[in-house]
Amino acid sequence: MASDKPSSRILTQEDLDVFQESETYNALVQFILDLREAATGRPNSFGCVESETTKSILSLLDEIQNLTILHPAVPNDKSRFGNPAFREFYDDLESQLPDLFRRYFSDVQEDNLIDLQSYLVESFGNRTRIDYGSGHELNFICFLLCLSRLNILQPSDFPAIVLRVFNKYIALMRVVQSQYWLEPAGSHGVWGLDDYHFLPFLFGAAQLSTHKYLRPRSIHDPDVLEVYSKDYMYLAAIAFINSVKTASLRWSSPMLDDISGVKTWEKVSEGMIKMYKAEVLGKVPIMQHFLFGKILPIGELPSEKETSEEKKLTQHEGHVHADGVWGDCCGIKVPSAIAASQLNHPGELRSIPRGSMRPIPFD
Repeated sequence: MASDKPSSRILTQEDLDVFQESETYNALVQFILDLREAATGRPNSFGCVESETTKSILSLLDEIQNLTILHPAVPNDKSRFGNPAFREFYDDLESQLPDLFRRYFSDVQEDNLIDLQSYLVESFGNRTRIDYGSGHELNFICFLLCLSRLNILQPSDFPAIVLRVFNKYIALMRVVQSQYWLEPAGSHGVWGLDDYHFLPFLFGAAQLSTHKYLRPRSIHDPDVLEVYSKDYMYLAAIAFINSVKTASLRWSSPMLDDISGVKTWEKVSEGMIKMYKAEVLGKVPIMQHFLFGKILPIGELPSEKETSEEKKLTQHEGHVHADGVWGDCCGIKVPSAIAASQLNHPGELRSIPRGSMRPIPFD
């Protein structure tokens, strides 16, 4: 039915293989590449033209940030896991989105609004587990891709979409993560780029790829981070990690430490694309939660052709796993490093700047 909400359908590696050959997959990858190109060589302060649509999205994000004020965290000092007030924030957001979308996107058909709302609300984390990871971040990209496919966003908007809209979304997510102590989705620990995000590093490396003086090793210089983190997403992400983790990057984020040894940002940028395809778009535990709808469709998948007797399905926390494939979402719960930082500094609001180890594809 046209009014159905987008739903997750990837259950097996075979399903993912079919998805990776689909038009939706190709459109998604191309959209990310287009945004990366729009960010190349441009700091956050670059003079973008902000269309009315861009301004509408920015205003929508402001409205969502206001909800975090209406739903403060509840006392939770004895736990480093997610704050239950996040569920109140999530429910309020979900209930208000229909009216917000009618206000800011009044020309969009109702069934398309359902898709847009689904991707946006899921881009703020999982309500049940109170966690957040690269799959939720991907939902925000899908929200933007849907706007592009509906011709609401134009290619001329892409610089502002990366440097204004996406950057604002990341800043908002830092507020949500810090206020509600969202747990990292999955259990990558220090072997991932970041507890929560991937794309600030992908777009951020592109921003820095033409810089005359800054090099990947510059992330270890506190003065560089202080001066340039407002203008470059990659450096802002490093500064955020440093603000919540006491250990050096060598210990808290060894993959980022290793990447800092790459000679040029251009190589880092190319490596980030390879890594994103392999470690996010190429992993069943993440992509089993990818939502397909009217705007981002997929045909029949191999697991959907099997009979109920052939499928081995396990229901867990509101979603299904097939053939014993358990996602990172259902792994060992990982406490929030932000929670640990705030518990170790009672009464102090820390400032928030604006899997197994694998070979890094940066050679």
